[in-house]
Amino acid sequence: MSEKVRAYPWAAHPLGPIDTWPLALRVALDMVLASHFPKCLVWGEHQTTLYNDAFRTILGDKPEALGRPFHEVWAEAWDTIGPIAARARAGEATFLADMPLVVRRYGYDEQAYFTFCYSPVRDEHGMVAGWVDTVIETTQAHKAQQLLREEASSLEQQVVERTADRDRLWEISDALMIVSRFDGVIVAANPGWTAALGWSEGESVGRHVRDFVFEGDVQALDVETTLLSTGTPRRQLRLRFVQRSGEVRWIAWSVVAADGFVHAVGRDVTEDLMREKALAEVEERLRQSQKMEAIGQLTGGIAHDFNNMLQGIMLPLQLMHRRLQQGRTQEVERYIESALASARRAASLTQRLLAFSRRQPLDVRPTDVAAVLRGLEPMLRSSCVENITLSSDLPEGLWSVRTDRHQFESAVLNLAINARDAMPGGGDLRVSAANVVVAAQPGSHEGPGGLAPGDYVRVSVADTGTGMTPDVIERAFDPFFTTKPIGQGTGLGLSMIYGYMRQTGGAVEIDSRPGSGTTMHLYLPRTEQSPSDEPYPRLDLQAAAKRRDSVLVVEDDTTVRALVVELLRDMGFQVMQAATGHEAMVLLSGALHFDLLVTDVGLPGPNGRQVADFACEKLPDIRVLLMTGYAERAAASPNLLGCNMELLVKPFDAPAFVDKVRQMMGSCGSAPAGA
Repeated sequence: MSEKVRAYPWAAHPLGPIDTWPLALRVALDMVLASHFPKCLVWGEHQTTLYNDAFRTILGDKPEALGRPFHEVWAEAWDTIGPIAARARAGEATFLADMPLVVRRYGYDEQAYFTFCYSPVRDEHGMVAGWVDTVIETTQAHKAQQLLREEASSLEQQVVERTADRDRLWEISDALMIVSRFDGVIVAANPGWTAALGWSEGESVGRHVRDFVFEGDVQALDVETTLLSTGTPRRQLRLRFVQRSGEVRWIAWSVVAADGFVHAVGRDVTEDLMREKALAEVEERLRQSQKMEAIGQLTGGIAHDFNNMLQGIMLPLQLMHRRLQQGRTQEVERYIESALASARRAASLTQRLLAFSRRQPLDVRPTDVAAVLRGLEPMLRSSCVENITLSSDLPEGLWSVRTDRHQFESAVLNLAINARDAMPGGGDLRVSAANVVVAAQPGSHEGPGGLAPGDYVRVSVADTGTGMTPDVIERAFDPFFTTKPIGQGTGLGLSMIYGYMRQTGGAVEIDSRPGSGTTMHLYLPRTEQSPSDEPYPRLDLQAAAKRRDSVLVVEDDTTVRALVVELLRDMGFQVMQAATGHEAMVLLSGALHFDLLVTDVGLPGPNGRQVADFACEKLPDIRVLLMTGYAERAAASPNLLGCNMELLVKPFDAPAFVDKVRQMMGSCGSAPAGA
């Protein structure tokens, strides 16, 4: 407070600059400022107010009192304290204990109690120049004494006083308050109800709450009323109410059933909901913006990889054409294998993209982890440079797991490549596996990383490379995020592994520190089923014998249709073809009989599923093989397949197509087993 006094512009004040103040004033002020008791010094004809820090609590939220006339500061109580001040100016000291005063310190009149002493202050000539007000507020002590007296009063008086307090809250509260019977008829409404909705208490009492509720929320109101009337003691709900002006407002209610009535306290949350909606719209625009940015990153990131794959298909085909013209047929085989390898790499990339979005239909089956990792070892060694040492730790007794073998192989290979790239100066790459039991964390139904409690096989790929910083770990699974230069990585590797693991009920975990290497853990859920090895189908070198079965192929892509027809004819089938759904339906409506319908799903005109339904209606025994390049749509449509229908997702290998047809149709025109 001393700083505040010194900073005050006294030069423009009747007291004048501090250095011109009389000695008595300065001495008295020093005594006041040094005291820990609430003290106020009033000086001169203008009754200038000066006070210490302790006196600030006495003033409450009054406008700044420093330098103002004392009678202005306490104008609301001057009728009472004015005569006391006059006696002090006349040289008479006054002491009063627990004196009641009505003061206005917080914007309203309040009854307070003070014990104070007014002491005259004389100047160098012995004349009274001011007085010191030493004061202690005793309001709380007085109230405590009053409460003690009230405790000794009658029960009826206590009830009356509590009712008065409740009535005061009822009157001054900004909240909407209503009391109703259990049948919904209002018996009381407070001023807050009127202020918020415009309906007076007289217009509300005797009417059903339903009369004020927005029509679309009446049913919800009736449900809540039934719950309260059948014993539910408390409810929280949010309903729309109609103001007297016709405007609709959202009100959040806390409702309690007590004393034979329903008591409801509400708050208008319309503005809050509007702000939430505006925030959601902004967030949605941000997500769209991020999505477009991600698409741009995707284009730049995978275009390089896909162009390489296309190049790996085009050049072998062109070289095959040249070698055939030269009669050098013995060299064609390696070009075929090279083109097929590039095509499969392109198919794998699309499958991994779909795995990230959790829309790729996976081939989940019991899998021997150790066998898969041992089979991957040659490929892992070939991916490592000379200065990287590869080791593995695959103990006996590893559990079988449920996963997609091809996605698992792709994930491990991807992690190994990332590990290799993190060790440009060489290092150790270690692949290991172990059985682990995941338990629920304390206070949760889930294990670490959101895993369901249970048995897992943990596959770990560890390196001794550069490691990751915490911010890189935080973003590692974000789609299109990569620390590699453009063209050297799509930023989809870990994202797709994350999607694949989530889709198969597992999880992926990162353990890394800068300079200490990285360990990636894959958690694969255990299965009690034993894995079974099925040989990959291969095309027969000899043409099959003619069959009596006839097939209708429906495909709008000319190249795909021609190749599928050729494969079926090599299998001995009699084949007819159509390019649209309409053409197919015309053939199915004629006199020709078909045993198998092979159709693309996404046809112009009637789609493949509609053609299949039409075929089954005309030929009840016909079998249907649906082909689709929309793996996402197939995964999201459980009702896509009907009776006697199978699905083949593009792109597929010729051996896979042949094997699927043989499964459906049997061999040599005989019906498949169980048909």
